Amino acid sequence: MSKEKTLQKIQELGVLAVLRGPSPDPTLKMVAALIEGGVTGIEITYTTPNAAEVVKSLDQEFGSQIVLGMGTLTKVEQVKEAQDAGATFLVSPHTETELATAMAACGLPVMMGALTPSEVMQAYALGSDVVKVFPGSLGGPTYMKALKGPFPDIPMMPTGGVSDKNLVDWFAAGAFAVGAGSNLCPKELALAGEFDKITNIARDFMTAVQAARA
Repeated sequence: MSKEKTLQKIQELGVLAVLRGPSPDPTLKMVAALIEGGVTGIEITYTTPNAAEVVKSLDQEFGSQIVLGMGTLTKVEQVKEAQDAGATFLVSPHTETELATAMAACGLPVMMGALTPSEVMQAYALGSDVVKVFPGSLGGPTYMKALKGPFPDIPMMPTGGVSDKNLVDWFAAGAFAVGAGSNLCPKELALAGEFDKITNIARDFMTAVQAARA
C-alpha cells in the first residue's frame, strides 16, 4: 500500500489502538480481540517486549486485514527495524531532528509527537505527515481546536486521554484520527485473559467513532 493510501486508510478508520503489551503472546491476543471488535488500526509501541518480533508475527498472521505500525520510536536505528518488521507507519512521542529526519526519509507515513505551537510547526517542517498531539489529555479537545486555528492545514492526531466518551469533541476539534491506548485496550484485561471484554470495548469504541463522525 502506498504512503498516500495508508494515510487515507488511517483517516477512514479514525482510530489507532496504541498497544503497550505486557509480553508477546498476550499482545498478539489483544490484537486479535481488537480486530474481532472492528478495530483494525494497530500501533505496537517499542515499550512492548520484543516489539519488532510482535509486529513480524502480526504481519504474517493478519497481513492486509490490518493497518499495522510501530510507535514510541526514540532511536534512529528503530526506523529500519520497524520497517523491516512490517510496520506500515511510524510514530514517535516527540520530535528530535536526527530521528525525525530518518523517519521522514523512510518512505512510510510518519507521526511525530508535539504539544506546543512551536513543536507542532517543527514536527510538520521536519516531515511529519500527521502531528501527534501528545499528551492529548493535558489540554483536551479545546486545546487542539486552538492549535488548528493557526495551523488548519496540519493534520493532527491526539493520543492520550482519548475515550469513547470524548470522541465527538476530538473529531469536532478537527482530529485527523485518534490514538487510543488503555481506554481501548486495558492491559489488565489481557493479563487476566479477558480478551472477550477487549472485543466488547473495541466494538463500543468503533460505534462511538461512527456516531462522532455522523
